[in-house]
Amino acid sequence: MHSVMRQRQKDLATKQRLLDAAGALFADRGFRNTNVRDICRRAGANVAAVNYHFRDKEGLYAAVFQYAGACAAPEVEAEERGKKPEQRLRLFIRGLLVRFFDGGRPAWLMKLVALEMIEPTRLLDTLVEERIRPDVSRLKAIVRELTGGRLNDASVTVCAFSIVGQCTFYRHNRSVVARLCPGQTFGAGDIERLADHITAFSLGALASLKRRRVTRRPE
Repeated sequence: MHSVMRQRQKDLATKQRLLDAAGALFADRGFRNTNVRDICRRAGANVAAVNYHFRDKEGLYAAVFQYAGACAAPEVEAEERGKKPEQRLRLFIRGLLVRFFDGGRPAWLMKLVALEMIEPTRLLDTLVEERIRPDVSRLKAIVRELTGGRLNDASVTVCAFSIVGQCTFYRHNRSVVARLCPGQTFGAGDIERLADHITAFSLGALASLKRRRVTRRPE
């Protein structure tokens, strides 16, 4: 019994080392330029361990995303229920910023996601359907409510993308911002301030679109 438990703990430890090593290497090199031998060498594991735990490199790649996404994904959907659309928008925006800056996830995750979007594998379809599309649908519902249903779906979609774009800017352009504004950095301590700003900015833009649509409708 004890030997079985020890083996199980050993297997779990090996699996975790493989996930950590693979995540870092995939983020540095991308899926196609990373080989299993390098992952195993970094993890201190036998090459056969990848087949045992994940079937193959593609299975390991998918498991890396599942592992990273499960580390500390903020659950904001439940918080949004029963709230006014303005409150739900801020909760959504704050949730994105938490993912980017203070999600408790591995440091390599955002780089890995960016690489997957630049050089997509079959996994991107899964990510879009299981994670990204539900989030975008939720945000679009908030936008529709804030604009009184006066925008068509194409306009609602670009509004949602514009809101997300504001959030991603502070994550992906930190190096540029640091050069433009020396001493200015964005991190976990700025989440509330940025959430307030992006929410206010977005609400102002949506209110303007709503007014403009109302003015034009009689034509």
